[in-house]
Amino acid sequence: MLLTQQNLADITSAHAELPVADSFLLPERVLQFGTGVLLRGLPDHFIDKANKQNIFNGRIIVVKSTDTSGTDAFHQQDNLYTLCIKGIEKGHEVENYIVNNSISRVLSARQDWSVLLEAAHNPDLQVVISNTTEVGITLSNDKIGDAPPASFPGKLLAFLYKRYQFFKGSTESGLVILPTELISENATKLKKILLTLADQNDLEEEFKQWLTDVNDFCNTLVDRIVPGRLPNEEQKATEEKLGFEDELMIMAEPFRLWAIESDSRRVKDVLSFAQVDSGIVIVPSIEKFKEIKLRLLNGTHTLSCGVALLAGLEVVKEAMSNNAFDAFVRLLMKNEIGKAITDQYIEAQDVEDFSANVIDRFSNPFLDHRWENIALNFSSKMNMRAIPLLDRWYHKNAVPPTYFAMGFAAYLTLMNTKKSNGQYTYDLNGRDVILQDEFAPLLYDYWQDPTTVVQSVLKDSTLWSTDLTKYTGLADSIQEYLNAYQTIGILETIQKTIAHG
Repeated sequence: MLLTQQNLADITSAHAELPVADSFLLPERVLQFGTGVLLRGLPDHFIDKANKQNIFNGRIIVVKSTDTSGTDAFHQQDNLYTLCIKGIEKGHEVENYIVNNSISRVLSARQDWSVLLEAAHNPDLQVVISNTTEVGITLSNDKIGDAPPASFPGKLLAFLYKRYQFFKGSTESGLVILPTELISENATKLKKILLTLADQNDLEEEFKQWLTDVNDFCNTLVDRIVPGRLPNEEQKATEEKLGFEDELMIMAEPFRLWAIESDSRRVKDVLSFAQVDSGIVIVPSIEKFKEIKLRLLNGTHTLSCGVALLAGLEVVKEAMSNNAFDAFVRLLMKNEIGKAITDQYIEAQDVEDFSANVIDRFSNPFLDHRWENIALNFSSKMNMRAIPLLDRWYHKNAVPPTYFAMGFAAYLTLMNTKKSNGQYTYDLNGRDVILQDEFAPLLYDYWQDPTTVVQSVLKDSTLWSTDLTKYTGLADSIQEYLNAYQTIGILETIQKTIAHG
């Protein structure tokens, strides 16, 4: 039995949370650019959750912008899909299955462009959401008269201009625009591109004024691992458990965050779905959330990645079951990253709460997150996520950060690669893994003299944009751990360090 509106009445499984019949009659309040799993696993989940509580009471028109694959599965299933939430939350394993009915229809930008533009006339429409990848928010030479314009900003501008014309620039016709692309100040950049495109298309000043004054462009930050489709065997087992087939079924971790930047009363009123879940926050500034995520989640990933790989731990959840590694991660966050970033905006409780979430996420038994994938572009990640912590640490402390130094020494050890046919590889449990790092040749050259490699790497401003030997004791600490990894092993070094306090 396929998951469809008609078949909902025949689903008897107690495991699935089903929509009510009235939810199919809700008006279309949201225009969404993108059918990707992140959108279906995060904002669409929040909207569906609110609808089930009779709060937002609105559905989504989804625009499929790419030419790859079609919209057939959505049509066949009446746009219903199952969100499987599986993982660890507050130290306990959770497993929930929610049939999402937030999507009203899925349109192809290429085939249904005229139909999409008609939706601009909808007075119920309030929100625009997008996730078109990082390259989606870029300036092009689009003509809004094309059917459709090539870029996402071009499509959005054409839609907004059609709405402006239909409603004659009324203040009530403005929308709340929420890009979720993973770039800094995503809404600010999108708005700037739209205004530039408006100039390129010779659109009237009154429209640009309406675009600026009547519409709310809100920078956002999204954070949730949504792997997407379940592995085949797990998909079959889940379908048997739930009693229906679902080609659109996706999985997500329990953790969720959608931080939306606004101090507007109107925005909060429009985004009423934010009331239903603590994972949505509407705040005047999202900088705190960006910093916490970048340092405690991404920074911890980066500083523990080399440790895991040198220990032969290939998957994140596997590493967390190792007592020494688990202790390393916890102490790195608690004693060093957390203390470094705590300030007038980021409180100790923020650090404690997010660190607990990181432990839950790393320990998720349903995710196979491989450390070798995390090691892609290792040097750049180290520079962006971890190195900026040093200034903050040394502003508060006179001694080097122990676990930071251990993580950096592990990174440096991993960079002692083998070179063959222009590729640089490291050994992981007896197999050669290609190191995909733009600085691999430079680091390979530095390793030709092991006695100077630490000093050479730390001094190189092409890697870090500064000389890291300026930090008192850091080079000596990294060298100490580098030597220890070679003599007694990395996990033994961690255990010894923890034992000595």
